[in-house]
Amino acid sequence: MNIEIASPTDGTIRALAVAIAFGIDHFLGEPPPRFHPVVWVGRALSWAGAPWPEAAPRSAFAYGTATWIAAAALFTGAAWFVVTVIQLTVGTSSSISVLAQAALLGLLLKPLLSWRMLHDEVAEVERAVDGGLEAGRTQLRRLVSRDTTQLSATEIRESALESLAENLNDSLIAPLFWFAVGGLPAAALYRFANTADAMWGYRGPWEWAGKWAARADDVLSYVPARLTVVLLAIATWHWPSGLRQIARVTPSPNGGWPMGMLALALNVRLSKPGVYVLNFDGEPAVDRHLWAALRTCERAARFAVVLTATIIFTASRWI
Repeated sequence: MNIEIASPTDGTIRALAVAIAFGIDHFLGEPPPRFHPVVWVGRALSWAGAPWPEAAPRSAFAYGTATWIAAAALFTGAAWFVVTVIQLTVGTSSSISVLAQAALLGLLLKPLLSWRMLHDEVAEVERAVDGGLEAGRTQLRRLVSRDTTQLSATEIRESALESLAENLNDSLIAPLFWFAVGGLPAAALYRFANTADAMWGYRGPWEWAGKWAARADDVLSYVPARLTVVLLAIATWHWPSGLRQIARVTPSPNGGWPMGMLALALNVRLSKPGVYVLNFDGEPAVDRHLWAALRTCERAARFAVVLTATIIFTASRWI
């Protein structure tokens, strides 16, 4: 891991910011949509007008690539500008100014993390299923893009578990990894890429307009997805055999790793009808699997925060 930190003081600020951001996420949750930068990104991408159905594939790809690059540069540049202004205006002349910088940086980092929202949404799926299949299907639509109208209770829980595992990486591990690598601008770039992929990275009409967005997210998620596996292994004290083979059966080069790890750790079968099956011989998903998965991922999330802050703080004194 290549971690670039300017000074021991900067390392202290960034390590504290990680803890502050996670604390805000845990106790306060998401900011209102009008103040949420990820919501702004989503609206900007919608405004761009993709997938440009009238365009030829080559033109759609060019439009999608150019739009992605321009919007990513704007979002990342804005993060760099705000951090620079804070550094210049607040300074590090005293312990109070260091804490103030850390608090402001943590406040800016928080919208790029969304672990509590993910945790609560998955928990609500289980509670909804207890109230009936239709309630469970409706709640699941908040988490997944697949058709939920015909899913059984087992399939609803499978989908929720898959979303929990995959989004543990997307909503927490990957932003923290990139924050450790390059500070707030790098974390902002990742969150932009992940949002663009969620909106544009589909087959069908989106095939060419969203191809760059999908590949960029694959590249930026490659290392964090595998780190998520390590954190889940630590959380369960279990490293299953056969994970590599299972992880390769999903269309995504990254999603199969945390999903496969969770399936093997809980000995549960996960599947997307007509697409893949993970841990074929595992148990059908029931309520206890969902609650156990939430506890496991919560431990992994906390390990990730502690590990990120420790690496940033330690590296600032050695590099």
